[in-house]
Amino acid sequence: MNKISMIVEDILKESIAEELGIEKGDRIISVNNVFPKDIIEYSFLINDENINLLVEHKNGEKEEYEIEKDFDEDLGIVFQTAVFDGLKRCLNHCIFCFVDQQPEGLRNSLYVKDDDWRLSYIQGTYVTLTNFKEDDWKRIEQYHISPLFISVHTTNPELRKKMLKNPMAGEIIEQLKRFKKLKTKLHCQIVLCPGYNDGIELKRTLDDLKNFKSILKSIAVVPVGISKYRKEKLKKVDKKVALETIGIIEEFNTSIKKNIAMASDEFFILAGLEVPEKKYYGDFLQIEDGVGAIRLLKDSFKKCLKKMKKKIKNKTKITVVTASTAYKLFKEFKKEINVENLTFEVLEAKNKFFGSDINVAGLIVGQDILDTIKDKNIEHLVISSVMLKKNGETYDEVFLDGLTVDDIRKSKKNMKVHVLNDCYSFEEMLEIINSL
Repeated sequence: MNKISMIVEDILKESIAEELGIEKGDRIISVNNVFPKDIIEYSFLINDENINLLVEHKNGEKEEYEIEKDFDEDLGIVFQTAVFDGLKRCLNHCIFCFVDQQPEGLRNSLYVKDDDWRLSYIQGTYVTLTNFKEDDWKRIEQYHISPLFISVHTTNPELRKKMLKNPMAGEIIEQLKRFKKLKTKLHCQIVLCPGYNDGIELKRTLDDLKNFKSILKSIAVVPVGISKYRKEKLKKVDKKVALETIGIIEEFNTSIKKNIAMASDEFFILAGLEVPEKKYYGDFLQIEDGVGAIRLLKDSFKKCLKKMKKKIKNKTKITVVTASTAYKLFKEFKKEINVENLTFEVLEAKNKFFGSDINVAGLIVGQDILDTIKDKNIEHLVISSVMLKKNGETYDEVFLDGLTVDDIRKSKKNMKVHVLNDCYSFEEMLEIINSL
């Protein structure tokens, strides 16, 4: 067992662990004489009313605790990682993989390619299933794991092998059948690569997925992202492909009489269409994949506009810096903001780091922002937390290139920097405006 695998990151206040004197940096060795592989197994083990906990303290001293508690009562231990036996690594070399098209010199975690169903269940990351073993299926059945996020891309076995560059990738239909038998709910993703899995192949994939509609919660279709570091040539999604894709998805949803499949916002932008109304997105189950973000933000802005001050006391300026896609949206908002003494400025951050074909805010780096604001007079700078390193439900103030929010803050004297935690709402922006 790896000695660092079950390291305590934090202890919740007024919890059983705090009462026992367990501290950050201690290591949990076993629970009821079992070495949990991950937080899933750990959570299952601590459900009992009687727990035997073996702990190694920071000083190397081992201590055994006999714990009596209520059934389902948590111990209050937060771990450094959700998996204790090491991440399941990705065995693929997908033609569209963004990890493989990054420059050198970024933080190490950005080069890690995991394909771990446990993180799919816990954090909503996508897995391809190409590294699945029989033990994984047994554990999913044992713990009733649901839902999972599956990277389907195509149901054509030979095409999937080609796209993922893995001979194990052709088993997707059989794997979906097993999930159906287990009644495991699924969110599916299709990264659309023109010339590979678009058009007729996309129709085939969606037709095949009809057989699994009882377990499908959502299907997100997203365009391939192409950075300037990509070695393998791929076609970009253009207006023609975007329009065709939106049409195919509409046909699929009509045929099953449910809005399960959704095109990401970028398809509608490329097609020159307005994003659909919120009915199209249902419960916005694929928001992290850029499906419905613009609709949420538009609707939120409309509500906030009514609550906005008519006048602020002193003349001031708010500057929003964002990527090309969101820039167009905020330019629309600017036209409608009518607050006396307020100048609302929107700046487009060109992605020099990854290349001009990357236009989403999540891939804007610190240097891109510095380049954008260097010749500007800025009082209040607003950026989205989506540009920063995610840490659970919150974020660390670090950009992909290692620069920090503090580096941005120090670049201009007397400039205040505001980081919006919720990038799908205008509420925080409203709070900034109304506080002036």
